[in-house]
Amino acid sequence: MRSPRASIAPYEVVPVQTALQRSAARLPDKVAIIDGERRETFRQLDEHSDRFAAALATLSVAKGDRVGILAPNCIEFEVAFYGVLKAGAVATTINSGYREREVAHQLENSGAEILVVDRSLVDTANLARDGARNVKRLIVIEETSADPDSFWGLVEGAPATPPEVSISPNEDLAVLPYSSGTTGLNKGVMLTHFNLHCNARQFTDRPGEIAAPTESDVILVHLPLFHIYGLNVLMNPLVSIGATQVLMGRFDIDALLDLVSRHRVSALYSVPPVGLALGQHPKLGSYDLSALKFALFGAAPTSREMQIRLEETLGKPVIQGYGLTEVSPLSNVDYVEPDLRRLGSVGPAVADSEQIVVDVDTGKEVPYGELGELLVRGNLVMKGYYNNPDATRETISEDGWLHTGDLVSMEETGHVRIRDRKKELIKYKGFQVPPAELEGLLLEHPAVADVAVIGKADAEAGEIPKAFVVQKPGVEVSPDDLMGFVAGQVATFKQVREIEFIDAIPKNPSGKILRRILAEQERAKAEGSA
Repeated sequence: MRSPRASIAPYEVVPVQTALQRSAARLPDKVAIIDGERRETFRQLDEHSDRFAAALATLSVAKGDRVGILAPNCIEFEVAFYGVLKAGAVATTINSGYREREVAHQLENSGAEILVVDRSLVDTANLARDGARNVKRLIVIEETSADPDSFWGLVEGAPATPPEVSISPNEDLAVLPYSSGTTGLNKGVMLTHFNLHCNARQFTDRPGEIAAPTESDVILVHLPLFHIYGLNVLMNPLVSIGATQVLMGRFDIDALLDLVSRHRVSALYSVPPVGLALGQHPKLGSYDLSALKFALFGAAPTSREMQIRLEETLGKPVIQGYGLTEVSPLSNVDYVEPDLRRLGSVGPAVADSEQIVVDVDTGKEVPYGELGELLVRGNLVMKGYYNNPDATRETISEDGWLHTGDLVSMEETGHVRIRDRKKELIKYKGFQVPPAELEGLLLEHPAVADVAVIGKADAEAGEIPKAFVVQKPGVEVSPDDLMGFVAGQVATFKQVREIEFIDAIPKNPSGKILRRILAEQERAKAEGSA
């Protein structure tokens, strides 16, 4: 069905950076970013990113080149992002919690020759270069411009005018984030300027809706900017409407509450584990949350019961949103209005998009209320997976429907409820953990003969990675040994949290791991002990 929301067409066919340029012209002296004690106005953000684009041009960065950004939330991340786009290049944003082999994979796969990296992550970046020989230069984010080759040194030493580059927003990529998609290892998601521009508008331009952000909003951005949620649900849309961002580089629940209180944050965009932490905070009542109008939780499903508890905790309306990197990323968002909201639902589709629910086996559309896979179509759908036409064909049909891999039910109003996942990705605190990657790592251990990894339900994290391991005969190893082996090679959120030794991994005749069987056994054990 088509979105029940009113159309906001036509959509301008413009580069993403146009939104920043317009906000800088309209609100030059308004604070765009608060980062600790530092402030960046819209004019400064525009001028600094102009200079960074000019600096990249002097380093021979040309249209279509990839530039990696490896940094926590900070002013420099945003300056770098818009500078990369103004240079005509493509930003590939890298999880700042990644270990060297994960950073190397993304850098090598994307073809990035330059990496903008925070000084705290330089060691990781240097180690990653051993596996990504294409990276020719690191641009290090330092506090000062004393080093002319550092980030601010390059910005200060560059011309004020960015290079003239012709952008075709419908075709040219703006960003190349990495996602596991429905299966397998991380793949580059090709998002065009038009994808990002349209989806940003679909988030901000919701006429008459209380939850639509406005220029007067002050929004906390604790969600990482390297993640598409932080990048194009928060940063780009907020820059486009002239709202103020309060950045949080490293998550801490007390710091979050202090920032919300001190800066009079008007809406909270977060993930369910943070909501749980808020509910358990012993001094929540001592913080001034009176400026908050509502909270929106996404990146992982929230039950009706949890949504009610979150509302009771915050004393504010709580709604849900849903999306995935492959749809730029927002496809659904609920209403705050009581007569339109459905508790436990992620709401209906964003404007000017279509959604259907189909039977997993037959591919035929199912009646309202019945379980099936959610398919999405519209200007928010990615161009495809980078250098992976097979995965693209598996995910996007010939007539433009993107298979989300999520099992849902849809009401006649268009409200969608997330029920389960067809895909086998594990969602740990909103982050994607591909089982195949962890299985491959564990198989490198000399004591492991076979392995399967599933997501195990967890009250705090949503899911935790649990590994079922078949040991090699005559080789002794402990669960802690194996978990430590993995922990030394992956980001914290990917670490295996539980290991169970078994005699054999269930597989089909062709050798494919039947994770579903293990997951069902795990659920049965949990229900039996409840």
